[in-house]
Amino acid sequence: MEKYFEIISGYVWSYALIGLCIFSGVYFTIRTGFLQFRYLKSMVRLLFSGGNSAQGISPFQAFSLAISGRVGTGNIIGVASAISFGGPGAVFWMWVIALLGATSAFAEATLGQVYKQEIKGQYRGGPAYYIEKGLGIKWYAVFFALVAILSCGFLLPGIQSNSIVTSLNQSVQIPNVNIAGYEVHTVGVAIIILVSIIIFGGVKRLGKVTQIIVPFMAVSYIVMVLIIIGMHFSQIPDVFMLIIDAAFSSESIYAGITGSAIAWGVKRGIYSNEAGQGTAPHAAAASEVKHPVEQGLVQAFSVYVDTLFICTATAFMILFTGKYNVINEKTEIAIVEKIPSVEYSFFTQEALNIHFPVIGSHFVALALFFFAFTTILAYYYYAETNIAYIFKGKRNAQLYIWILRIGFLYGVYMGAIKEAKLAWTVGDIGVGLMAWVNVVAILLLSGVVIRVWKDYVSQRKKGIKNPIFDPKKSNIKNSDFWNP
Repeated sequence: MEKYFEIISGYVWSYALIGLCIFSGVYFTIRTGFLQFRYLKSMVRLLFSGGNSAQGISPFQAFSLAISGRVGTGNIIGVASAISFGGPGAVFWMWVIALLGATSAFAEATLGQVYKQEIKGQYRGGPAYYIEKGLGIKWYAVFFALVAILSCGFLLPGIQSNSIVTSLNQSVQIPNVNIAGYEVHTVGVAIIILVSIIIFGGVKRLGKVTQIIVPFMAVSYIVMVLIIIGMHFSQIPDVFMLIIDAAFSSESIYAGITGSAIAWGVKRGIYSNEAGQGTAPHAAAASEVKHPVEQGLVQAFSVYVDTLFICTATAFMILFTGKYNVINEKTEIAIVEKIPSVEYSFFTQEALNIHFPVIGSHFVALALFFFAFTTILAYYYYAETNIAYIFKGKRNAQLYIWILRIGFLYGVYMGAIKEAKLAWTVGDIGVGLMAWVNVVAILLLSGVVIRVWKDYVSQRKKGIKNPIFDPKKSNIKNSDFWNP
């Protein structure tokens, strides 16, 4: 079974998808005049502006909900796996895809706002909505919704629950319970109980929970890592040169895996920051804003928080302490082996244990729990939004949401008890499928993105501090929410 999933993953994550993601980032970077650099100050300002409503959540809550999806195991284990199979050079390509991907994130989030709808008192939106309304291709919209439900509802949550279990077992052994001859996974059951309490409360509860947990977990983790970086401050130039050398030098010991560095850097970069993947627009659409671009800029900033801040901090910590191995995937021969018999899942914990032998492993386990748990919540919201899209206006819509909840909780539990490698392979397939469908869609809708962007910039140049969106002025049709 694992072999077949690896073959499927290989086809999904071909160089065609990697090239498509890079092209999308370059295209939107040029068309928007390098907004990811020029509008950084506006991103931060908009993050804390506005408020929520009975139908929607605040920009910061939407940011937190999206960050809860972006910031997860990809920031700890994902970075370690990129180094393990792509070498230190993979970190450089994670930076590239973050800088370029910020504009892809802007585009998809802006579209999510332009074509959002109010369904049963809640704002709903995402790729399925803007594909149907913007492109007018109903079957393609339904196809994305089905892919999103499959990926976010069943394929991706298992990575998060599996990572929680793996890190906890490395930190402290929690015994399972035998009930009537069946072994019940204690941690798996605990996870689904906590998830159940929150997901049955709806999007408003999701927004409130993530706006509390996300800042706390992100700041705590970054502070701990910055302490280690500070202790190795003099090594920063050396580590930076190691990353650049491993990414480009033909004389480097990593020269033979240059292709793997690019592939793993882009793959893990997209998995971590979700730029172009099509998940974050669901959270972006739920935000209460006066102009779609406001949420687009906020979501672009979330890519920076995820990859340039958190992923880079993890990578530097691992490279500083030398607690990593690098394997040539083709030959399966170790290029670098500094911690024999240790898999990439434990690189970060091994690195922290050097300086904090008493609490290091426990801290990573705790951080990973919060990272993974909030990502599970975000995945559920994305899946539910697409269920709502397919069955909107139908009496039995709530029934399918309940079916999703049960299936989702089952997937979370199964992820907790299966092998880590299989969980990551299955998750990669889910990410890749969504990215294929969504990146094509936002490129086809690039004209809408640019018109909305120009409208916002034009109003700002006229001195309007808080631009208001009118789709008629930008000649945008089917934007029902903004033009009822």
